[in-house]
Amino acid sequence: MNQEMNGVEAEKQQENGNGKMGYDVLEKIDYVFKVVVIGDSAVGKTQILSRFAKNEFCLDSKSTIGVEFQTKTVTINAKLIKAQIWDTAGQERYRAVTSAYYRGALGAMLVYDITKRQSFDHVARWLEELRAHADSSIVIMLVGNKADLVEQRMVPTEDAVEFAEDQGLFFSETSALSGDNVESAFLKLLEEINSVVSKKALECGCGKVNGDSNFASLKGTKVDILSVPELEISEMKKLSSCSC
Repeated sequence: MNQEMNGVEAEKQQENGNGKMGYDVLEKIDYVFKVVVIGDSAVGKTQILSRFAKNEFCLDSKSTIGVEFQTKTVTINAKLIKAQIWDTAGQERYRAVTSAYYRGALGAMLVYDITKRQSFDHVARWLEELRAHADSSIVIMLVGNKADLVEQRMVPTEDAVEFAEDQGLFFSETSALSGDNVESAFLKLLEEINSVVSKKALECGCGKVNGDSNFASLKGTKVDILSVPELEISEMKKLSSCSC
């Protein structure tokens, strides 16, 4: 948890190159959403984040160790939203560590590799773990990555669609290499979280919530499969090096 606190404090100081301006920008933020990206190792979780944040693909990547913290600020429905994105390691030895980071998450991106059937077979286990540690109403997007490797596909789109429908998840296939659907997948997830949070804010009369207020009580919701629109890329900051 200290890593999360330190990451937020670092953002305050770095937003515009100095502490004072950083706090001024931070005060304008309407919502802060915590999102976790989970799935087996080497399915491209970090590459998806790198493509989303900087429109880059890191060829010399390494496996994520523990959890890496990234942020992304976007505008949705005239609201300035900061997404705190936690890139979790997929290796078994880090599962106990990363499970603590599920708590308080409003959204989750569950990633598998369309060329590795085993990574899709493990999705149910990841989903079970996520729901065991996160709120039951968390917004979840199932993502089939490496969609550019058409000839190597081992997971039919129909199988993933059926699973997503049964579990009440959003679904998208992406390519971190080409960038196809990466931005739109993240945007759809954030849009749905924003919709739920806005409704809950109205219900409780909370109004506008600034900065780094506690969003643990503003949970997401499970949703059916829908099409995904475009997202405009904004800034990104991370605490660790590029990895997969």
